[in-house]
This record gives sequence, structure tokens and C-alpha cells, in this order.
Amino acid sequence: MTEDEQLLAEQCRQGDNRARRQLYERYAGHMLGICLRYVGERETARDLLHDGFLKLYASFDKFTWRGTGSLKAWMERVMVNTALQYLRRQDVLRHASELEAVSVADEEPPSPMMVERIPEERLMQFVRELPVGYRTVFNLYVFEEKSHKEIAHLLGINEKSSASQLVRAKSALARKVRQWMAEQEQ
Repeated sequence: MTEDEQLLAEQCRQGDNRARRQLYERYAGHMLGICLRYVGERETARDLLHDGFLKLYASFDKFTWRGTGSLKAWMERVMVNTALQYLRRQDVLRHASELEAVSVADEEPPSPMMVERIPEERLMQFVRELPVGYRTVFNLYVFEEKSHKEIAHLLGINEKSSASQLVRAKSALARKVRQWMAEQEQ
């Protein structure tokens, strides 16, 4: 796969349309999932996927091969940045620093064993249903492994707002998990 990825990247850099189509077919599903995590709506996520691939095709000269997985990692970064740019244009990230009226429960988070029983698609649906500020901070912290300092810089908020949004996101997700588990036991 390493040589195949490297060759595919080089062919895309050279503008080979067959390689670009192959790149799209190989990675579009995964990249759509990333876009969907950030915007929560399939139609908008598809638009962002399209925009992201156009950016990828136009910027292959900036890609540097660093071994297996580097192509996918680079593509993921471009998709995340495309989604964040969209959210900024929609001015929704400004509201990420506003604390929404959702109480933070003092209860323990669900156990990992409890969470493992929930289908991954259901968990991702719970993430997509979060308010946009919570969802954005949660995604950047959990999936992109950004620090609160990095998130604050990316979103134009302070670090405490980032930490608060994450706590509230986790609390909201914990409630959704507990509710789903209770419904399954009935």
C-alpha cells in the first residue's frame, strides 16, 4: 500500500485525472465522515467534501510524502480546515464561546464497557447532534488531538471557553448515552 499511496500522490500532483478519481473513490467515504462530524448535516458535508477535494487537487505541490498514512493524514487536515473555514464563514464559531443553557451533570461519565455496547454510527450521530460549538471543540480535542490552546487559537476563543465547551459536550454525550442505554433495556 505504501508504494501505491506514494505513486497515487505523485500522479495526482502531476494532474492525472484517473489518479484523482481513484483518490476520491478510495478516500471519499472517510473524508465525508470527517465533514459530517463537524457540520452535522449530510448535504452540507457533501458540499464540503467536494470543496475539500478541489483544494486537495489544487495543492498537491504542498504535500510531502512521509510514509504510510501520510497521504490520508494530510487529506484529513485539509478536510478539517475546510469544515472550520465553512463554520467561520457561517459565523457559528463566534457562538462557541457563549455558554449555552445546558446544565453540566455532576454524575460519573458512562463506563467504557457501556459505551462499547453502542454502535459506532449511533455514537457519531450523538456527536453530530451536539450544538455546533460543543461539537467543534469536541471534534478538535478528541479526533484531531488538539490542545485547548490550539483550539482557542483555531476558533478565536479563549482556552477556558474551549475547556468549558468540552466539559459540556461530554456531559451532553453522557446524557445521550445513558438515555440510549435505558431505552435498550426496556
